[in-house]
Amino acid sequence: MKYLRQPIFIIGILFSVFGLVTWLNSVLIPYLRIACQLNNFSSYLVAFSLYISYTVMALPAAAVLKRTGYKNGMALGLFIMTVGTLCFIPAAMSRMYALFLFGLFIQGTGMAILQTAANPYVTILGPMESAARRMSIMGICNGVAGVIGPLVLGSVILNDADGIRERVAHMAPSEKAIVLEQLAHRAIVPYAIIALALLGLGAWVYYSGLPEAHEEEDETSQTNEHHRKTSIFQFPHLLLGVLTLFLYVGVEVIAGDTIISYGTSLGFRLSTARFFNSYTLAGMLAGYLLGIVLIPKYLSHTKVLKISSLMGLVFGLAALFTRGGVSVTFVALLGLANSMVWPSIWPLAIRGLGRFTRVGSSLLILAIGGGALLPLLYGWLADHFSPQEAYWIVVPCYCFIGYYAVRGHKVRV
Repeated sequence: MKYLRQPIFIIGILFSVFGLVTWLNSVLIPYLRIACQLNNFSSYLVAFSLYISYTVMALPAAAVLKRTGYKNGMALGLFIMTVGTLCFIPAAMSRMYALFLFGLFIQGTGMAILQTAANPYVTILGPMESAARRMSIMGICNGVAGVIGPLVLGSVILNDADGIRERVAHMAPSEKAIVLEQLAHRAIVPYAIIALALLGLGAWVYYSGLPEAHEEEDETSQTNEHHRKTSIFQFPHLLLGVLTLFLYVGVEVIAGDTIISYGTSLGFRLSTARFFNSYTLAGMLAGYLLGIVLIPKYLSHTKVLKISSLMGLVFGLAALFTRGGVSVTFVALLGLANSMVWPSIWPLAIRGLGRFTRVGSSLLILAIGGGALLPLLYGWLADHFSPQEAYWIVVPCYCFIGYYAVRGHKVRV
């Protein structure tokens, strides 16, 4: 397995990028809510703008990868992410919310290409039976960056955010505009650094010796099931997997991106609540570590998915029926429940696709759009009911994930 070390290392770095860029939203949402004076619904357009790009660009990403191959496609995705990140500089200088959202959409476009390549690459790089274990390793890389990134960015852009929020509430419009502009400018240096890092990483991947992986050589193609198929829509287990992944990404983003705002709605100061997302990601990291130990030696993909859906249902209901810090804790524990869903769905959904693997992977990436729509719906519910009651949205999602674990992944034409 020595020949796999370099590819696994490089892909691990890329998954760290996914975690960094994705989970910075947990800090950006409360930050932009103050800097641009937004309500719940408007602030969750941050998540919408990033994740909706997956829905828009997933199928074009498959076409791009067909022309570029996996390695060059990954490099291209990183370069596009660099452009999106650079948009944050003029956005911060002008305090223009629409430009922030445009930058997030461009970032998401790059990540759509990157993830359409990286996820199947990890899955088909070795035996299918240990695919979830490799995905768990990638999840650790994702989670570590997801924990560290928001903590570092939050210490810069949310410093004294409680005081600023309280002061601007009593300021004249002209004074308020000056203070909010100063707050918005805090994002310039961090995002300039991130852009440089993405540019350097893209060049590294482009000139690396990363080998191409060919899905036709995947072990699942030995069944020859794909030779009898003429369309990707003849794989119902994949289509159900797409819907399951759509719902899963939605609840994952809700658990990570809403917990800070939820904490402040319960009376926690922002200086304390800004750490809450790290607790959610710490739960995910714990789950990834368990996955490495338990899969496939002790637990199969389906067994893990059943356990995860049950945990998500229990923790979600507990968050709804408890109060204060206990309720916040159960929202954070959704990170543990969510940790093994992604690495379990992928190998189950693309099993037996053979030559349709790239297209199937692009459909699964399209499902990441769940992270755009469900948090936005959560924000609407939070505005019209309460931030706590809005968590009812996760209950049917975990029920469907449980269905896919029990039956959905077995459905064939």
